[in-house]
Amino acid sequence: MSLELWELASYMVTVVGLPLAIFVFYFQQRKERENEDEEVYQMLSDNYVAFMKVVLANPDLRLRTRSTLESPSEEQLERLTILYEMLISLFERAYLLAYDEDLTEKAARRWKSWEDYMRDWGRRGDFRRELPALLRGEDPDFVKHIQQLAAEEAE
Repeated sequence: MSLELWELASYMVTVVGLPLAIFVFYFQQRKERENEDEEVYQMLSDNYVAFMKVVLANPDLRLRTRSTLESPSEEQLERLTILYEMLISLFERAYLLAYDEDLTEKAARRWKSWEDYMRDWGRRGDFRRELPALLRGEDPDFVKHIQQLAAEEAE
């Protein structure tokens, strides 16, 4: 092969191959990010399911009804506090891992499901009353977000 053909081939690689390599690299990175986001969402969802199993194992606390306990015992109050602490920890983790100002459409749909959970719990008066104590030391942006949701649900 002559030097001119080698030169032509190198130009072809530069003109066609380099942009193609950049496109493939970008596409693979995007796909990898999507897979990581999906894994995070699945992990968070699994944690919420595990939390709901704990709720199910404590029916005397009446956490899935709209009515709160009339006169809870000390032991019930302690379990309730622990469960709410677990829930706030899970919500904060979801906020830190799944929320962003500029979410893609798919990520926004995932985040809305977490907001729905937060709103659902925010409808409970006992949960809202405990929020100030539960939110001590938590991420300031998360605190603002969940307080806003709880306030909206109180109305």
